[in-house]
Amino acid sequence: MSLLMILLTIFLPPVAVAIKEGIGLQFLLNVLLTLVGWLPGVVHAFWVASRGSATAA
Repeated sequence: MSLLMILLTIFLPPVAVAIKEGIGLQFLLNVLLTLVGWLPGVVHAFWVASRGSATAA
């Protein structure tokens, strides 16, 4: 994970998820989690950024 992705994940979790997964279910879930509380959004963004790409089989 690059330094830029780590910083985006901490400060702008939905942007990091959008870059990694695109605008879809994971993005909408992250926006909801970030609105509920910053920490759940960050944890979810780190989870999405650390796992493999959804398009890779």
